[in-house]
Amino acid sequence: MSTALTDLFPHPIVQAPMAGGVSVPQLAAAVAEAGGLGFLAAGYKTADGMYQEIKQLRGLTGRPFGVNLFMPQPEYADPSAVEVYAHQLAGEAVWYETELGDPDSGRDDGYDAKLAVLLDNPVPVVSFHFGIPSRDVLDSLRRAGTFTLVTATTVEEALAVQRAGADAVIAQGVEAGGHQGTHRDSPENDGAGIGLLSLIAQVRETVGIPIVAAGGIMRGGQIAAALAAGASAAQLGTAFLATPESGAAAVHKQALTNPLFARTELTRAFSGRPARGLVNRFLREHGRYAPAAYPEVHHLTSPLRKAAAKAGDAQGMALWAGQGHRMARELPAGQLVEVLAGELAAAKTALSVYPEGGDVR
Repeated sequence: MSTALTDLFPHPIVQAPMAGGVSVPQLAAAVAEAGGLGFLAAGYKTADGMYQEIKQLRGLTGRPFGVNLFMPQPEYADPSAVEVYAHQLAGEAVWYETELGDPDSGRDDGYDAKLAVLLDNPVPVVSFHFGIPSRDVLDSLRRAGTFTLVTATTVEEALAVQRAGADAVIAQGVEAGGHQGTHRDSPENDGAGIGLLSLIAQVRETVGIPIVAAGGIMRGGQIAAALAAGASAAQLGTAFLATPESGAAAVHKQALTNPLFARTELTRAFSGRPARGLVNRFLREHGRYAPAAYPEVHHLTSPLRKAAAKAGDAQGMALWAGQGHRMARELPAGQLVEVLAGELAAAKTALSVYPEGGDVR
């Protein structure tokens, strides 16, 4: 990783920004204090809400941290498809005794206002999801002393990130939990993601900026594999979701290792954009019909998801999780960073003892 970012945190471990109330200041602070890079998620928050969380985090730690922004999305071309989906969800509204949300309640999540806050009150790192900011934005953040990262899910997207002037690229494999950070939401590409290690290797041979690996990483040995493939650090989300500092609902944390939820799938059922979650009733019943309409579907299903969470009903929630979810450990976030760092060190030692890939046991 470039010297500017390497100096920010001792361990090559990044806590992924998980929107929707998971990546709270307490989680980011615990990770930062343990030597990783903690992240706040500004997606779905107002500019003031983001500012208040940054202020709270700064009161908890003096170590560097990051803030993630969602890129604004283009207008959806077929509102009738959202109307059809709303009719299909009518039974869910009755079951949870709530109303469906207004799909037209807003496309602008205050992106410009959030940027203004981050330029007036710079933070060490800012990352972007769902697209690439303009070169002017990236240059402005750099002048403010902020290191920038942008998610990419293909080699072509990684090249675009480099051309735009970002300091590093987050290579997100198809194994990742939550929303895929694709730059262009094309339904014809659903399910066509690239595995993380293959993606890292291809991006490493194509771009010249540092790579942060993301996608299904749960153990220090996997971090070692990502570094060996060409990454400079690893970003973990699901691994930190189960920690006590995480803001995820208890039922969500429990579902990660519950045998009832044996696998994950990419789905548009909850937000209208491809996102990986545990397969539950809602996903099975509605995933095949959900239109490619973000954030309209997100707004539409929001009251349903909140009602299911309030009722403790995992079958109606968006249980975002990566493919390695069964390996989740209920450790305090700081302790988890230390365990991961120890596992990483052990894996590096094993690789040095068996440089040709011997029988390491």
